[in-house]
Amino acid sequence: MAASLQLSFKQFKPSLQPAKSISKSAPKFSRVRCSAVAPSRSYTVTLLPGDGIGPEVISVAKNALQLVASQEGIEFKFKEMPVGGAALDLTGVPLPEETLSAAKDSDAVLLGAIGGYKWDNNEKHLKPETGLLQLRAGLKVFANLRPATVLPQLVDASTLKKEVADGVDLMVVRELTGGIYFGKPRGFGTNENGEEIGFNTEVYATHEIDRIARVAFETAKKRRGKLCSVDKANVLEASMLWRKRVTELASEYPDVELSHMYVDNAAMQLIRNPKQFDTIVTNNIFGDILSDEASMITGSIGMLASASLGESGPGLFEPIHGSAPDIAGQDKANPLATVLSAAMLLKYGLGEEKAAQRIEAAVLDTLERGFRTGDIYSAGLKLVGCKEMGEEVLKSIDSKVAAAL
Repeated sequence: MAASLQLSFKQFKPSLQPAKSISKSAPKFSRVRCSAVAPSRSYTVTLLPGDGIGPEVISVAKNALQLVASQEGIEFKFKEMPVGGAALDLTGVPLPEETLSAAKDSDAVLLGAIGGYKWDNNEKHLKPETGLLQLRAGLKVFANLRPATVLPQLVDASTLKKEVADGVDLMVVRELTGGIYFGKPRGFGTNENGEEIGFNTEVYATHEIDRIARVAFETAKKRRGKLCSVDKANVLEASMLWRKRVTELASEYPDVELSHMYVDNAAMQLIRNPKQFDTIVTNNIFGDILSDEASMITGSIGMLASASLGESGPGLFEPIHGSAPDIAGQDKANPLATVLSAAMLLKYGLGEEKAAQRIEAAVLDTLERGFRTGDIYSAGLKLVGCKEMGEEVLKSIDSKVAAAL
């Protein structure tokens, strides 16, 4: 992990010391033993429901994992721990040491959502989002994979014309633990005119660029063999180094077609002609923005999953949507992004490809049968809440979809 990341994590570390212990709120353990196939593989998964709609969507995803486990001979041991605003209310810090320890000791981590209006005015080290940064740093995950696929059943939900959106299938590989979000120096000060200023540093070391580029090249190899590296090399020195390193590494991947694009053009091209993209690799802040833009091509941010991976240790899997406090507790949330994050957990975190396919096929089947939450609803389809959508996914897992695999 880069020195800048280590410093950032240490900067937050002292805030963990005065926290109240959560030993009285011990993690909730639950064992899932299969009813269809005797378990031959066992995994520990830490569940971090978090804030807002997080607990609702995590509950649905957990049920899906339980069911596919029973069909695939898998035993899950779940540990549910607090993070974000929920942890602040319980312990006084956004990432208790017990939560981070449980996550590190897991085979994979599934996160719901973090944040809410309640904590917006907290100091930075006491914001829920700080807990997420600490979690990523603690797990040493540096590669964030965010697929954006327009499903045939949802092409009309896209804000783009059908002929533009239909067939879009791209992957954004975002560097997650470097760049301007973690770079030093950062802070507030006063300039020569006596004005207050805020400043941040966009910085990347060679090894940080190389490792994310290799993840992107490998990802592109498994897809359609095209990689577009997005930067701002006409202005930023950090991007100049980024482009140099990615170009040099391309010689190791002769079967991948590499192109480069400035971020402002990439933002435009994602709307103009998104089907030109296969795999995109970019830095932390550009990836944060472009992946959210790509999400709207699909029709809803509530449909997009993500995986955050490191060189070793457990991966972090989460929907890219926020905590949506306005609809929390109202059974209106779309749980499919979290369910698909559970599928990514199975595929990328545990290597359980068949189990992942069961979940992915069940989501498609549920949509094919016309069930929609409010964010993807169209006239003539069946409007359902979070719980019912989850129940329909379970029916699909447990029916002809599962039998066909």
